[in-house]
This record gives sequence, structure tokens and C-alpha cells, in this order.
Amino acid sequence: MTLNLAGKKFLITGAGKGIGREIAKTLHQQGSKVNALSRLIEPLKSLVSENPGIQPIHADVGKLETLFNKLEGIDVLGGLVNNAAQTGIPLIGALGYPREELHSLIDSQVLGLINATQIVAKKMVAAGKHGSIVNVSSIWSKQVVPGQLAYTMTKAAVDMITKQFALELGPHNIRVNAVNPTLVLTEKVTRVIKEGVPLDEIFIERTPNHRICKVHEIALPVLYLLSDLSTTTNIINGGMMSSYCTSFDTKKT
Repeated sequence: MTLNLAGKKFLITGAGKGIGREIAKTLHQQGSKVNALSRLIEPLKSLVSENPGIQPIHADVGKLETLFNKLEGIDVLGGLVNNAAQTGIPLIGALGYPREELHSLIDSQVLGLINATQIVAKKMVAAGKHGSIVNVSSIWSKQVVPGQLAYTMTKAAVDMITKQFALELGPHNIRVNAVNPTLVLTEKVTRVIKEGVPLDEIFIERTPNHRICKVHEIALPVLYLLSDLSTTTNIINGGMMSSYCTSFDTKKT
């Protein structure tokens, strides 16, 4: 069985680091034509340096006018991965959650996702191009977590936005799905753990297979959803949601 992704054109947002970078690299290895978008210029440069042929796009998905200008001349694509996001670190209590932090996550994880989807999907619809859009959500879209008001709220919005676009783009033969990862061992998560925040202990304790997911474990399901074999949303959590508890000891954080 093959995913038949060679030669297909994709846009990956948040491609400079973490999950997005791994998705961009893996698609490139599959022979896909990858457009990698990031608001962080240095990680974008290193991605292209390590993977010649990937097309860099320096832009912030939360700024619609700038994003539109950057993507106006892009080819009609076969797919989009909405990965641009911020992490849910540090923990902040709901009653004191800063307004600027709320707006920042809404811009990147909600409005940015809508912006990119509208721009790319309009081109696909106008050209009669079928394809796939994949949104990177989180298990925390489905689970209340102490200190994570903005993150859980915006990721829950991602799930509903996914359903809305799936409903409206389905008649155009454009599939819209989401993946809902658990904690993933990205560069930032690794650094935070080394700085003394025991995220690894918290998640390993509550995950039946007693380990943290690595970035390739998210990238591969995304590739499947981008392929013509896919149909469904995927929660990638190592069984964690079968045993998760919201009342974990926040003193560990």
C-alpha cells in the first residue's frame, strides 16, 4: 500500500519547529512539493538548508492581510496542514488568565487556522481541485486541564472548525480532518523538561504505555490523512485518555 503523495503540492503552517517541521520533512521525503510557512525566520532557513527543494514562506497566519499577500501567488494545492500554534506552557489559572495571552492564542490557533484554510480552499474550489486539509488539534480539546484555559478553549475551537469546514467543503471533494496529539517530545517540550518542569513525569504516569510520543508519530498519521486513503479524525495519545485525571498535582509543575 502506498500513500501516493509524490508530486502533490502541500502547505504546512508552523513548519519551522516541532510537529510542523517533521511533517514538512516527511512529505518532502515522500516526493511531495512542500511549501513551509513559519513566522520564525531562522528555523525556516535551517529547514530549507537541510531539505533543499522545500519552498519557505515567512508569514504569521494570524495576520490575514499579510498572509493573503504571501499566499496570493501560490499554486493551487492538493492539501494543507494547519499546524501553527502556541504551547500551553506555562500554566495560568483561569481567573487570572491575561487578556493578551488569550488574544495571542486565539489569533494563532483559531483565526490563523481559518485564515489559511479560507485562502487555500478558495483556490482549490475555484480550480475544481480535490484534496485534503488536516488540522493539528490536541487531546486537550476534549479534556479540561488545570491552568490551560486558552489552550483547551482554542483547541476545542479547532475541532469544531474542522467539522464546519468538513461539512461545507465535502461537496467539493475536499476532506477536512484533525489529529489530536497528546504531549509530544518537541524541542520546546524537551527544553522545558530539562529546565525542571516535570511534564514527562505527569504524562508518563497517566499514559498506559508509559512514554511520550515523538514527532514522527504525529507526522505519519497526518500523511495518511493527506492521502486519498483517509476519512477520519485521529486521537493520538498512547491510550492516555482512558486513564487521564484532571486533578493531577499542580505542585509538580
